[in-house]
Amino acid sequence: MSTARFDELIHAPTRLSLVSLLAATEWAEFRYLREHLGLSDSALSKQLTTLEQAGYVEIRKSFVGKRPRTSVTLSGAGRAAFDGHVAALQEIVARSGLTVLPGG
Repeated sequence: MSTARFDELIHAPTRLSLVSLLAATEWAEFRYLREHLGLSDSALSKQLTTLEQAGYVEIRKSFVGKRPRTSVTLSGAGRAAFDGHVAALQEIVARSGLTVLPGG
């Protein structure tokens, strides 16, 4: 169980959506993230740079034939920050007497 800790960096809506997608995968391609989040290349690149500078993601660049391919994974620190943020949100919701779990 993670220590509940609200994370301002992750909480921004676009980054929260991005980190939650990454939490569900081992590695995700830039194109997949861009399409699922509905972001432009530059907007996604900016968000990834912010997360990379915080140590929350690792970015791997490679080529498939002559085409560049960028893949992203959540780092250990990123996973811990996301888990702690989710736990903090769950605590906030629990104080209201509601639940965030399905069927709860």
